[in-house]
Amino acid sequence: MLTTTATVDEDVTHRVNTAWLRWRALSGVLCDNRMPLKTKGKVYKTAVRPALLYGAECWATKRTHEQKLHVNEMKMLRWAAGVTRLDKVRNEYIRGSYKVAPITDKMTEGRLRWYGHVMRRGDDHAVRKALALHEHKRRRGRPASTWWTTVAKDIKNANLIDVTTQDRESWRRKTRRADPK
Repeated sequence: MLTTTATVDEDVTHRVNTAWLRWRALSGVLCDNRMPLKTKGKVYKTAVRPALLYGAECWATKRTHEQKLHVNEMKMLRWAAGVTRLDKVRNEYIRGSYKVAPITDKMTEGRLRWYGHVMRRGDDHAVRKALALHEHKRRRGRPASTWWTTVAKDIKNANLIDVTTQDRESWRRKTRRADPK
């Protein structure tokens, strides 16, 4: 979704709602106590999480967006496990039971994967031109978060010092965050 203010608030809300619709459609499998946790985790990773993250590689996310996605993911996983917050079971334990990586890690992986695609494109490609031309008028206060600044933080946090996106296999190995085994 494109907005005049270049925010992703509406898109994040739409993705959360879409993921809940997908989750409800699969609640017969996800909430079945006889179903193994491994199977529930695979169903979640193949059907619900993609609905939640669709288009996220292009978002200039803020901490509030990541928090919103994290909270909704944990609600879904806890509900599927039959665990409430009153049971005082840690999120890491629930994630480990389903073998699901944190949603923020998957968002970062998607952004870095998309960054690799963009950087392998020629300088004359429309996407590269659009990203290069995208500038905001300087206002008071902190500058608006952009996709480029978000990716720069991701690269710094992943310790990708010598960034070479031209070698596709190397880039994939460096940026991929696999789900726990």
